[in-house]
Amino acid sequence: MNHEASRVRPKRSCVEIEESRAWMGFYRRVGQDPIMAAEVMAQLEADPMMKRNHLALYLCCKQSLRTHKATVARNRRIGQFVRWLFHGAFVAPALALRQMMRQGGDIAVECLPPTANEPAATQVKRLKKAPEFAQAQSSFEAQAPVPKDAPSATSGEPSKPNAVSQTA
Repeated sequence: MNHEASRVRPKRSCVEIEESRAWMGFYRRVGQDPIMAAEVMAQLEADPMMKRNHLALYLCCKQSLRTHKATVARNRRIGQFVRWLFHGAFVAPALALRQMMRQGGDIAVECLPPTANEPAATQVKRLKKAPEFAQAQSSFEAQAPVPKDAPSATSGEPSKPNAVSQTA
């Protein structure tokens, strides 16, 4: 009879069965959802008897929260590294280039090759060689007054102010 008596379990009510299923669901979900783990842990801490009855669930909640905290810290470190990497690869060279362009603009202009002669100057030289323009140039130079302190156009020597005043 003892053998048969040990096999007999007391009948549980439907509420107890559902309650047991709910607790089993908590065991499964607290490892994946840190918000649920925090809520279950708060409920278990509020009732010491319930905490004693479901100590494994309480420990699973604590482990879940610890794991979540470590994951958040790891993600934060990875994010900082990625920001540092992109700053070094893209932002810093762009800032350095902008700084160099700001400081080196004048140097770059000076490094350019000299420009070709003024197109008007070559046209003037060509026109001076033409006979009708050469005659007009010489008549214009003859009519123009010579300044006192300017060099003489015909002699190539600087004029002397005293010499001009002596002849006058």
